[in-house]
Amino acid sequence: MQLSQDRFAYTDAPLQLILFIDGRPKSGQQVQRIRSYLKELKAEYQFELEIVDVGQQPYLAEQFKLVATPALVKIHPEPRHILAGSNIISQLQVWWPRWQVSVEMYFKSQVSLIEDSDNAGDTNKLNSSTSGIKSLAVSAELMKLSDEIFHLKQEKDKLEEQLQFKDRVIAMLAHDLRNPLTAAAIAVETLQSNYIQETGTFKRLTPSLAAKLLRQARTQTRIIDKMIAELLQVGRGKETKIPIVPQKAEVGKLCCEVMSELRQRYKAKSLKLEKDIPEDLPLVYADPERIRQVLINLMDNAIKYTPEGGVISISGLHRTTQKVQFSIGDSGPGIPEEKREQIFENHYRLERDEEKDGYGIGLCLCQRIITAHYGQIWVEKAPTGGAWFHFTLPVYPT
Repeated sequence: MQLSQDRFAYTDAPLQLILFIDGRPKSGQQVQRIRSYLKELKAEYQFELEIVDVGQQPYLAEQFKLVATPALVKIHPEPRHILAGSNIISQLQVWWPRWQVSVEMYFKSQVSLIEDSDNAGDTNKLNSSTSGIKSLAVSAELMKLSDEIFHLKQEKDKLEEQLQFKDRVIAMLAHDLRNPLTAAAIAVETLQSNYIQETGTFKRLTPSLAAKLLRQARTQTRIIDKMIAELLQVGRGKETKIPIVPQKAEVGKLCCEVMSELRQRYKAKSLKLEKDIPEDLPLVYADPERIRQVLINLMDNAIKYTPEGGVISISGLHRTTQKVQFSIGDSGPGIPEEKREQIFENHYRLERDEEKDGYGIGLCLCQRIITAHYGQIWVEKAPTGGAWFHFTLPVYPT
């Protein structure tokens, strides 16, 4: 008997069988008994046997819808017949005489085909009737190619998703770089305009204020450097998640820093700022720079959409032992209820905002960052009539 793991033998044997095997030790003993029994039968009856390891050619097992191995399949002559289970030899003893009858009927049909082909000069029917294993081999190759095409399509879709994500990340960082660049530029320009080169001092600036401006410029440039480094990391990697470095963080302090950075903007519109951040608010487990991005984006939107003389608010709430909630509200036009989920989609903008500055990616970035922290972000109608954005973060374990 011929053993073939990689390809089928192209034969014209009247009785063609396939024995499906697997790598289990128990199966090995059963397969050996089956092969020994078939060897005894071959001394009396001529047939062709092909052995297939389902671990190497699983698509063939799928084609025959096999749910157990070992299994013996008669593929020629038709119809196909499958013997499976722990008693294949006893089943063979029952079915072998019947298979021989089918072989005899096959031979008779061949005689008729030969006579018909001699009369009609057509040998196609004869050739097509003796290609059981050969046709199965072609079918197996087609199934294998189909699987490979399917996997290639999956890889293509995955690569397209990664490219789209990287495009979104680039757009998000370009959007988010504006705030630290502006803050750093203001600090440097203030220092430059007040610097007296002859004396090496600053006019109208106290030493403490000059030192504060230098610290702010250095802090903002570090933030920019971190964003660029992360952009390069995302460009090289295959992950489609926003990278975070969670640690013990005091978000209440971050809120105060963000409000200080944006002070000139909301003062320029004569906005009233209401703050409600309890001193005993617990620490959270989060990436401080990522949460700073969220706070700046939400505060930036609140300032942008609140009319002059309006009110913006920022508050913190210890909701449960596992979660802390932060909320940023405004007295602007608010978000229509039917649009409150869509505004977190990438590049989505309300029709009324088409003429305003922005790319429609800030809220999408916020959602990705909060989701990466296993938190939630949503928007409601504020008590002042505008939008009220909330997000939650996990409490740092004590």
